[in-house]
Amino acid sequence: MKTKKSRLPQPNLYLVGFMGTGKSTHGRALARRLGYRFFDSDQEIEKSQKRPIKTIFAEEGEPYFRKLEQTFIEEGHPPEGCVVSCGGGLVAREGMPEVLQRKGVVIALVASPECILARTSQNPDRPLLQVPDPDQKIRDLLAEREPYYRQAGILVLTDHRRMKEIQNHILRIYRRKQKEWR
Repeated sequence: MKTKKSRLPQPNLYLVGFMGTGKSTHGRALARRLGYRFFDSDQEIEKSQKRPIKTIFAEEGEPYFRKLEQTFIEEGHPPEGCVVSCGGGLVAREGMPEVLQRKGVVIALVASPECILARTSQNPDRPLLQVPDPDQKIRDLLAEREPYYRQAGILVLTDHRRMKEIQNHILRIYRRKQKEWR
């Protein structure tokens, strides 16, 4: 007689970190590998608001955008079986690291300012970098947000590493945490 194999819980995997660290790119690939649904919080907000993030920032301001982001995390996706790429400033909001930790496994992707600048410099849709000195803006924002990334989840460095290596590392962490999930 066969015994039914117990199914592991499927807590959501939340990827947090600064813009340009690979949250969306790795998130899509990880969702495929896990057989989960993928959500990019920025894209979901753009769909629900029917306008780009850049326009939301310009017309409503960053606090309004951050509230939309928080609402998406709290109620805009299924409670399990998802990989969610979170906006870079999400975890800097009071209480958000704890919200994410209650909802799933949180992994913070990190990269050097030089790497981030190289990855984001050609993208005009980065409203926070539409300033005279984007390199300094990246350094300032990283200094402000780094403690929140550290608090939110396990850090994974994405500088100068192959994509598959990064994804395998994230999957090892996720699977370990998945076994411990309540």
